[in-house]
Amino acid sequence: MDIYVGNLAYATTDEELRELFGRHGAVDAARVVKDRVTGRSKGFGFVEMPNAEEANAAIAAINGSVVGGRPLRVNESRPREDRPPRNRPPRPGTAW
Repeated sequence: MDIYVGNLAYATTDEELRELFGRHGAVDAARVVKDRVTGRSKGFGFVEMPNAEEANAAIAAINGSVVGGRPLRVNESRPREDRPPRNRPPRPGTAW
């Protein structure tokens, strides 16, 4: 099951996220999403847990808990919605 974790402290690492969820079961992957340009955390991430029962227990236990001074928002992730293409001019130095 893929799990969305929101309102992460910007200093949270992939390993810390893995450890947090690992207390509740097996974790296949844990990733804090980072800005492509700056490399800074965007304040959210995703965790993959192979066992749905363990994943649901982790969601129930961690959602709303305070980590790094911030209350986490945790739920099953939803597929990314298709977005219409943006109609904006290209950045200087790039080609269409």
